[in-house]
Amino acid sequence: MPGKTKKTQLATDLGNGSLLIRGGRIIDPAQNLDAEADILLRDGLVAEVGRVDSAADNTLDARGLVVTPGFIDLHTHLREPGQWQKETIASGTAAAAAGGFTAVCAMPNTAPINDLPAITRWMQEAERGALVHVFPVGAATVGSKGEQLTDYYALVKAGAVAFSDDGRPLAEDRIMREALRAAAAAGVPVMQHAEDMNLTQGGVMTEGPTAFRLGLHGMPVRAESGMVERDLDLAREIGAHLHVCHVSTGAALDAVRLGRQTGVRVTCEVTPHHFTLADEDVIPYDTRFKMNPPLRSAADREAMLRGLEDGTVDAIATDHAPHAPHEKSVEFDRAPFGITGLETALALAITRLHGARGIPLARLVALLSTNPARILGRSDRGTLAPGARADVTIFDPAKRWRYAAALGASRAQNTPFDGWRLTGQVRATLVAGKIVYNNL
Repeated sequence: MPGKTKKTQLATDLGNGSLLIRGGRIIDPAQNLDAEADILLRDGLVAEVGRVDSAADNTLDARGLVVTPGFIDLHTHLREPGQWQKETIASGTAAAAAGGFTAVCAMPNTAPINDLPAITRWMQEAERGALVHVFPVGAATVGSKGEQLTDYYALVKAGAVAFSDDGRPLAEDRIMREALRAAAAAGVPVMQHAEDMNLTQGGVMTEGPTAFRLGLHGMPVRAESGMVERDLDLAREIGAHLHVCHVSTGAALDAVRLGRQTGVRVTCEVTPHHFTLADEDVIPYDTRFKMNPPLRSAADREAMLRGLEDGTVDAIATDHAPHAPHEKSVEFDRAPFGITGLETALALAITRLHGARGIPLARLVALLSTNPARILGRSDRGTLAPGARADVTIFDPAKRWRYAAALGASRAQNTPFDGWRLTGQVRATLVAGKIVYNNL
């Protein structure tokens, strides 16, 4: 963007040779590894981990830094095709790289909707300029209208990793049942935005004292929890993998916990804004605080924190939802839902979860990397074991910095965290053994 100074140094050319990352603290939950060691990357794969004496074409000094498997965001809106004024695949993946993400699951609410194999393939073409892996999520129904399933087999063959209608939840029992059955046959999850829209119509923030004080129409908790309970019943019936997107209420998380205890194959994610903020933090009528699910009560936020601590929550996902400035510069009621999140996710996790709650860094790495890879069924990712993909995130857990949205890689700046002082900063991101973000 004109007038925008960027710290990002993109796509450092290391050729096709090897890279030795020397002396970092390697945290790899998949191997139960947390130790100072070296890691050798060769030909896009992890070659050695430990004390490495092998020669390498290039060396990166990681002493004092944490080295982990590359982060995977299960919920990103890249906006392309069709909505370049909000974000492009190039700019969105640059923001992902700056946030330590080496892969992003691109949601299907594009224009046109990603409901055809040709669109799924288009999103992954080199011409798009992606700096990190793009894993398209296919639309669950044609046009995301909730009426007719898309061709799950053809979309998976084209590269789709899951199915969802994103902000248009699969409301009819019959359609959700069919979607779960088709996804199970294809070996991928259904990612459901859990919202009973009959209860939330016209709502712009969570129902409660803050909404009442501001004169804004509220969205009740039961709109989320009720949908989760319905979906769990259907997933139990079919034996399918249900992934609940951006859980935001204690009641919904309790339902997930109970479902798992009773044998349902269910996973879930929580966003940084839902474990950091509550509705009482909303600056009146500031559209940077408008997202869906909305910011909930302090009690719901505490429930998300407990779920992150006790293992109920499987992943931290950003729900990165960029918008053009003019789209958010309107009345609160009229503004679109969504905030950006790729470039602040790690720092908010370290600041709020590790620093304030004492959650170990290894647990954060599992939430950002190992578990998302498991949810997607990608055994060659989410680990630094020899033979795994050479997707690596390097960060400084103690670095204190101020986030400035205007200096970020995303085209959008619709974030409530602009100007925040945070702890924990990404220093380098490597994809297939090559540096795609360099802040060393």
